[in-house]
Amino acid sequence: MNIKKIGLTALAASLVSVSAYAGEMSVAGSASVGIKNNAGNAGGKSITMGNQLTFTGGGELDNGLNVALSFVLDQADGVTAGTAPFDSHSITISSDAMGSIVIAGEGAGNAQSALDTTAAGDIWDNGFKAVISGVETAYVGLVGSDASGSSINYTLPTLMDDLSVAVSYSPSGTAVESSTAYGVTYTGVEGLSVSYGAGEAASTTALLQGDLTTMKASYAIGSFTAAYSNTESDLTTGTDEELSSFKLSYTVTDDLSVSYGEETHETSGSSVDEEFESVSVSYTTGGMTITAAQYDATGLANTAANKAERWKIGASFAF
Repeated sequence: MNIKKIGLTALAASLVSVSAYAGEMSVAGSASVGIKNNAGNAGGKSITMGNQLTFTGGGELDNGLNVALSFVLDQADGVTAGTAPFDSHSITISSDAMGSIVIAGEGAGNAQSALDTTAAGDIWDNGFKAVISGVETAYVGLVGSDASGSSINYTLPTLMDDLSVAVSYSPSGTAVESSTAYGVTYTGVEGLSVSYGAGEAASTTALLQGDLTTMKASYAIGSFTAAYSNTESDLTTGTDEELSSFKLSYTVTDDLSVSYGEETHETSGSSVDEEFESVSVSYTTGGMTITAAQYDATGLANTAANKAERWKIGASFAF
C-alpha cells in the first residue's frame, strides 16, 4: 500500500475543500426581448433578443485583501471570433487601505471611458445609418480613448469624503500604443454628482492620435433629475470632435419614469451637426422592466438630408 500517495491525496482534497469554503461563487442572469421599427434610411421592423450570465465570486485572504472574480457569458458578444460568447472578465483585488485594483482581460475600459457615456445614454449608438456616396453606412461616434481589450484600473483609497479618484493603464495592442487615463467624481452635495476624466486616443495611425476629456454632472431634486455631459476629442493632426448631451427625467412613481434627452455631435470643419433625441417611458415591476422609446436623428454624416427615426418596445428580466 502506498501510504505516501494516500496522504498526499487526502491533503489535496483537504486544500480543495478549504478553498471552496473560503469563497463563494454565484451566477446572475438577464434576458431581454423587444421589437423595433426603423424609418428613414434603414426601414423595417425586427425582433431583438439578448441574454447573458454573470459569474462572480471571491473571498477575503488571510492578509486582509479581498479578491473577486467576474466573468460574463454573453451570446451577443461581438469580440474576435474564437473568444465569443465569452465577454467581460476581470479580477479585483481590494482593501480599505489599498483601494481597488481591477485587472481586466476585456470590458473594463479605462478611467476616462468609464465616464464617457453621454448624459442621454448614447442615443447615437442605436443602429442609425447614414447615406455616404449612395451607400448606407452604420453611424460611428467620435474617436474614443483606447483600452486595447485589456486594462489595469486602480481606484485610490478614500482621500476625502465623497471624492473618488481612479487611474488606469492600457497596454499596447494591434495598431494601438499603451496609454493612461484618469477620472475624478465628487458627490459631496446631496443629489449632485460631478465627474471629470481624461484619456488618450493611442492609435498608431497619426490622424487618430490625440487627447480626450469628459465632463459630466447630474442633479436630482424631488422627482426630477437633470444631467449634462460633454466629451471632446482633440486629435494631434486629425479631425477634432465634440459630443454634448443633456437629459431630463421625471419619476412619476417608484415604478414609472419618463425622460427626454438630446445629443449633438460636432465635427471640426463641418457646417452640419449630427443631432439625436429620444423620449422614453420605463416601468419596473419585480425583476421585469418594460420600456418604450422613440429615437430621431438628423444630419447624419454631416448631411442635412440624412434623417432617421426609430421606435422600440422591449422588456428585460433580471434573475
